[in-house]
Amino acid sequence: MSQIQALLAKRRTIYQLGDRVEIATEALTNMIQHAVREAPSAFHSQSSRVVVLYGQAHQRVWSIAEDALRQIVPAEQFAATQQRLDGFRAAFGTILFFEDQNVVKELQERFPLYADNFPKWAQESTAIAQYAVWLMLTEHNLGASIQHYNPLINEAVQQAWQLPESWQLLGQMPFGSIEGMPAEKAHMLDSERFRVFGA
Repeated sequence: MSQIQALLAKRRTIYQLGDRVEIATEALTNMIQHAVREAPSAFHSQSSRVVVLYGQAHQRVWSIAEDALRQIVPAEQFAATQQRLDGFRAAFGTILFFEDQNVVKELQERFPLYADNFPKWAQESTAIAQYAVWLMLTEHNLGASIQHYNPLINEAVQQAWQLPESWQLLGQMPFGSIEGMPAEKAHMLDSERFRVFGA
């Protein structure tokens, strides 16, 4: 098995996260930036935008999520939501993934034949960027998960960090030390997922 194959297999969704991270925040930030910078995007649009939160900023985003969820989750059911949010708070940091809608609109104007596709391709761009970051974290023995409290928290997040209105929040990635592993995952039979022709 090659190194990349091993890394792909090692990456898991980790919910039991902690803050026991020995890598300096500057080094972590550089790794995240490198992963996003090298991630492909349609027409090399580089539409992905990323905000990395540490310390109190990391705690704040989950307080924003908690405040928003209290408005819609029945009080008698909130304990489970609170437990999940506290798990994210226990992590070392959170990475917020955005797509710049100004870039999408500009591409739609420049290439009207593909206008309907650019929003879809932007979604693909952020997914690739998220996966690239996730693999890089995995390589350094850090755990992560991807969450989607957007669009519920989008406006509050933009206000909290004075972000451009064109940045659309599409995912939140809490990350940190791995404090517990999930159960083994099962895979479908390859014969049910893949077809190969001409080999």
